[in-house]
Amino acid sequence: MGLRICLVTPFAWSRPHDVNEHVAGVAHGLRGLGHEVTVLAPSTRAADLLAGRRALLDGGPHELIALGPALPVSRRSRIGVPVGVRTNLSLALARGEYDVVHGFEPGLPSLSYLALRDSRAFAVASFLSPERLGYPPGKAQRERLLGRVDALVATSEATAEAAAERLPGDYRVITAGVDLERFKPGRKRRLVVLEWRPGERALTRAVVRALASLPDWELVFLRTKPLAGRPSLPRALRGRARVRTLRDGAARAPLLNEAAIFVPALDGLDRVSLEAAAAGTAIVSPPRLREQPELAAAELLRLAEDEDYRERESTRARGSAEPQSFAAAAAELDELYRGLATRRRSRTAEPLGDRDWIVADLHMHTLWSHDCQIPVEELLDHAEAEGLGAIAVTDHNVFGGAREAVDLARGRELIVIPGEEVKTADQGEVIGLFLSEEIPRGLSFGETVDAIRAQGGIVYVPHPFDRLHAIPEPATLHRHLAQVDVLEVYNARLLFEAYNDEALRFARKYDLTMGAGSDAHVLQGVGTGAVRMRAFDGPEEFLVSLRSAQVLRRPRSLLYLQSLKWAAQAKERVR
Repeated sequence: MGLRICLVTPFAWSRPHDVNEHVAGVAHGLRGLGHEVTVLAPSTRAADLLAGRRALLDGGPHELIALGPALPVSRRSRIGVPVGVRTNLSLALARGEYDVVHGFEPGLPSLSYLALRDSRAFAVASFLSPERLGYPPGKAQRERLLGRVDALVATSEATAEAAAERLPGDYRVITAGVDLERFKPGRKRRLVVLEWRPGERALTRAVVRALASLPDWELVFLRTKPLAGRPSLPRALRGRARVRTLRDGAARAPLLNEAAIFVPALDGLDRVSLEAAAAGTAIVSPPRLREQPELAAAELLRLAEDEDYRERESTRARGSAEPQSFAAAAAELDELYRGLATRRRSRTAEPLGDRDWIVADLHMHTLWSHDCQIPVEELLDHAEAEGLGAIAVTDHNVFGGAREAVDLARGRELIVIPGEEVKTADQGEVIGLFLSEEIPRGLSFGETVDAIRAQGGIVYVPHPFDRLHAIPEPATLHRHLAQVDVLEVYNARLLFEAYNDEALRFARKYDLTMGAGSDAHVLQGVGTGAVRMRAFDGPEEFLVSLRSAQVLRRPRSLLYLQSLKWAAQAKERVR
């Protein structure tokens, strides 16, 4: 079955750009694999904007939806997307009901960043250039973005390495893609194409000096960027040198297909070099060329004077480009997308429909925790008085409180789930429910999960996005997604409700079982976060019941609850 895929580019679709060429190429390849692909982009073309408005109104499948006029995009600027364009983006994401949202160059303040931040579908981020990694500037914003991105992609090892410094994670390197039908070896003539950059004078001088001794060869200065200046034609090459401005692949193809030699700029577009290789053009790229641009002259002279060598290099270039087609890039993305789709858990029918409803608080503490002074028996009495049918006692790094609560609850109507909130080495905390023994603190996240499962316990991840405390990194959550039984989507003690909202978004994306708890450290906080679920017996029925549970939010003033906690701790110290 094909997926509904949304590709988001920050650059105007109506203007030539290397990112848009990549997006258009992989979109075509993905459609050939049976996927329904929509491109969201800005545009400067009135016809695109009108068609975009109609597409947003009818809500049907469209290959391109222009969300608004193009805006200047700079790595030095702040996010400046107009409210109307943001609204159009939200509407397009909601109506599209996409399985995957793929943002390109989200390291810029643009539509791509907003799409990945706000989408509830699987999110993929692609980076094509190390120069487009300046946004978001704040570490907290980058961590929030990472928490919502499910896969990281780069089109070169250098870009992946640079991106990983700002957004750490496992990057999948795929080809930038090239159209092998458009770029293919033609009848070659004695023509050298130099990808010109105004700041690379040493490389230009080396090429001109070599061409001066080759009277039968022509030179084309190829400009691929607008407003980049214009090279002056050297007198030594009068009559056989010219300047061409060709900003997209369709315009460059005729030139590169007939060129015999291509000299890439030191800081040129990777796409242009790949196009030249696909065209079977011998490429001047000797070792250490960046440190010594003069080496380009010697390599160019060798290629021009040795036809056999030039033919071998031409064949080698074409061979290196053939596995890097847009179809190959689309196939890699298809594999990635389908792998993400397997992460979402499928729902089953509710088998406990005949059981009574109860209210359960799945996260609370007793005086066995270092920061809590609630006696176990008082906790049980108060929980019953609040109408709770089940509680989970989850003291910090100690199991005695849960064991005592289970013993004292015998004969009561209240169900007590024995648990422990375990501090990992450096990846936040993990709660084990239905435990029988204490788990030591300081283990890795994976080791803690394994220790919980070894007891037949349930892995419950509390406050996973509360950045005011130690939490697991996004990569850790994604790596252990299959082992997480319950994700806490509401914790009544969090200072910022946005942290709970982020957990809810994450759980909905992967269809994870959701939990909620008060995280109470004083009696007045008990029951302020809970779930309404069917009565259960044992961990298996608990998980089944929790799949159809309703999260209950009963907030009280956090300042009030925290002041009670501090007062209790101060009173204990005075004693």
